[in-house]
Amino acid sequence: MINKPKIIVILGPTSSGKSDVAVSIAKKINGEIISADSRQVYKGMDLGTGKITKKEMLSIPHYLLDVANPKTIFSVEKYKKLAEKKIEEILNKNKTPIICGGTGFYIDSIVKNILLPQVKPNKKLRKELENKSAEQLFKTLQKLSPSRSQNIDSKNKVRLIRAIEIAKALGNVPEVKELPSKYEFILIGIDLPDETLKERIKIRLQKRLKAGMLKEVQNLNKDGVSWKRLESFGLEYRNCALFLQNKINKEKMVQNIEKESFQYVKRQRTWFKRNRDIFWINTKNRTEILFRYINNNVKRSPVKKSNNL
Repeated sequence: MINKPKIIVILGPTSSGKSDVAVSIAKKINGEIISADSRQVYKGMDLGTGKITKKEMLSIPHYLLDVANPKTIFSVEKYKKLAEKKIEEILNKNKTPIICGGTGFYIDSIVKNILLPQVKPNKKLRKELENKSAEQLFKTLQKLSPSRSQNIDSKNKVRLIRAIEIAKALGNVPEVKELPSKYEFILIGIDLPDETLKERIKIRLQKRLKAGMLKEVQNLNKDGVSWKRLESFGLEYRNCALFLQNKINKEKMVQNIEKESFQYVKRQRTWFKRNRDIFWINTKNRTEILFRYINNNVKRSPVKKSNNL
């Protein structure tokens, strides 16, 4: 039996502390980190996405941050290609790749080695679709490809536009095909109780606002990112953009972000809970426990989420 190179994946809902855990693990095992966040790939989108800072990286190399212009759509196909290239580069340095993020489809594209449809971007179609709401886009996708509409984030305009683009080009969105991988994945889920996450989301939002998140959104718009495009990113960017256009007041903006962030947490959990190979943990001493878990060469049997690990 051939030993496959091991890749660690740190995943979980927003505000759960994934980045800190990934850095701690990377320090212990000589690892380097590949981001799996569909908004952190964009340049200039730092505070609104909670992008890790240079200081927080603790000298650990991080990849697939700031690799795309927010005026353009960055597809999962592009992510998979770049991530696989970085995995090989890290392995060639005799280091351990650590994928860290909360975008389930990005993570699945690597872990499940999904064969993605090769459809070129249709700029004219994208421009038309960007003016539609997420609800309108989802209804369009339901008509074009009922099967794809059943397993897509109905609030994610970027993902919906890409799915419609593929469906129009191919007549339907093909069923997802998973291919054998040449890697072995250690899947680690980081989560926290609901009330803890809600409080962390609230505190995090206040910190981001004080640090200048509204200014960040304003600057993106000045640099040519349309309000419609900013709204399509959802959560912080959608509500900050609405506030800056005087469509909602500041109190409503804050309420929306807090509410929608926790709704996003629930969608992330729903996505990840389908994978029974994830080792879930939510204790304060999680880094030490995870390090022992990794050193024990990973138990391959399904592990249920537990608060007592």
